[in-house]
Amino acid sequence: MKKHLLKEMTFVEFRERMAEDPVIIIPLGSQEEQGPHAPMGDYMLSEILAASVAERANAIAAPTIPFGYADVFRSVPGGIQLRASTFCAVLEDAVAAFLDHGLRRIVLFNGHTGNAGLIDQTVRELKSRTGIVIPSINIWKAIPHALWVQLHGELAERAGGHGADPITSVYWHYFPELMRADLQATSEAAQAFGLETVGLSSVSFEGCDIAVPLDAMDVNPHGLIGGNSRLSNAEIGAAFAEHIISFAANFVSHFRRCDPTSFLSLPIRA
Repeated sequence: MKKHLLKEMTFVEFRERMAEDPVIIIPLGSQEEQGPHAPMGDYMLSEILAASVAERANAIAAPTIPFGYADVFRSVPGGIQLRASTFCAVLEDAVAAFLDHGLRRIVLFNGHTGNAGLIDQTVRELKSRTGIVIPSINIWKAIPHALWVQLHGELAERAGGHGADPITSVYWHYFPELMRADLQATSEAAQAFGLETVGLSSVSFEGCDIAVPLDAMDVNPHGLIGGNSRLSNAEIGAAFAEHIISFAANFVSHFRRCDPTSFLSLPIRA
């Protein structure tokens, strides 16, 4: 059986696969709270989804980078946060491990939105030095509004948030044995300076947002930021997962036919 996970290959097997010029998928995640009802290791979801993408797209998934830039969750015990400089260095070193051996088609599979800004900074620096373009898929942002409405109906706008969907439902789909429905709590945002908080980054003042460096526990004692986890279930999680896998696999298949050193080149016909 053909292997699609780098961690399961011998170096001889990987060296043989290099002749195919495969796309390398690097999953990223975080070790952070996901509400009181769900495991903290959301990188497990990046890992299991990336494995399915690699198999479907005939790519190779590298081991997951499990720790991310998550200072907003530093006040919650059990989290492991990397400093911005550390995260960028780890990501650059991971990418370089493949570039050093002539593998140029690399796709980042990011399961933690907090990583996005540093990913952009790192891949821009790599492009400047090497000329190679490295795309990044923010997997939770890859879910279209139409699918939210299809799965949650009129409750779609209330279902999404940190500690709610899509991650809670995808957890129910893949790891139901780790979930604690008995610990589910309500997402009610506290005020800051007497003003309504907007996520973890700002407060609302006279109709406009003002940036404020909030932490998760500043906003909600349960680490919940919007959404309602009681609207989540395994069936919805399966649908979210299938969409992410299909979408990412289609992109990886497309990118395999592209020249990663030229935006202007058209994909080679299959």
